[in-house]
Amino acid sequence: MKLLTNKTAIITGGSRGIGKGIALKFAQEGCNVAFTYSKSVEQANLLVEDLKKYGINAIGFQSDASNFNDADDLVNNILKKFNTVDILVNNAGITRDNLLMRMSENDFDDVIKVNLKSVFNMTKAVQKTFLKQRKGSIINISSVVGIKGNPGQSNYSASKAGIIGFSKSIALELGSRNIRSNVVAPGFIETEMTEKLSEDQVNQWREAIPLKRGGLPEDVANACLFLASDLSSYISGQVLNVDGGMLT
Repeated sequence: MKLLTNKTAIITGGSRGIGKGIALKFAQEGCNVAFTYSKSVEQANLLVEDLKKYGINAIGFQSDASNFNDADDLVNNILKKFNTVDILVNNAGITRDNLLMRMSENDFDDVIKVNLKSVFNMTKAVQKTFLKQRKGSIINISSVVGIKGNPGQSNYSASKAGIIGFSKSIALELGSRNIRSNVVAPGFIETEMTEKLSEDQVNQWREAIPLKRGGLPEDVANACLFLASDLSSYISGQVLNVDGGMLT
C-alpha cells in the first residue's frame, strides 16, 4: 500500500525545485496535492498534469503565502475542493543575498516576510482543520544555513533559523492533539537556482560535502515523505538535515 493514500497535502512554492520534487513524490505515494506558485501559470499547469498521471487529484493556486489573508483564503478554497487537509509543507522561499553593509532594509524585510511569516500564516490557517480532526503533519523547510549561518546571507539565515524555533514551539503547543511539527534542513541541493552558479562554485560546494555530491530535490522529498507518513508517527519537534553530512 502507498504511504499517503487518501491523504491531502498543501505545498507552498510547489511548482519548481524542491517543492516540485516533494509534490511529485507525494503524488507517487497516493497523496492529493494542492500547491502554490507565484508567477508561471504554464509551469504550474504542466505540473498539475504530471501529478494527475499518478491517479490523484491535484490543483495549483497562484497565491502569496506571505500574505495572511491570502493564506487563509487558500486553505478555505482547498478545503472546499478536497474536504480535508492532512499535511502542510511550508516550502515557499526567496533569497536576497548580500553582505550586511550592503543589504537594504527591504532585502531583509522581504526575505523574513516570504520565508518566515509565510510559515506562521499557513500554519495558523491550517491549524483549525488539524485541531478539529485531531491529526496533522506540519513540515517546514529550513536550511543548514539556519543552523550554522553563512556570510552574505544574514537575512536568509535569520529566516531559516526562525523556522526552526517556530516549528519546535508548535510541536509543543499542538502535540497533545496528535499534530506533529518537524523541520527538514537541506544543504546544497542541485535545482534551477544552483544552475546559475559557476562550475568552480559548484565544485567548491561538493568538495565541502562528505558525500562529495550535491543533493537532489528527490533527496529532500524522501525526507518529507517520511515525516508526512505514519512511519514517523512518534516524531515531532525535530530537525532532519538533508546535507550529505555537511554539518557532521
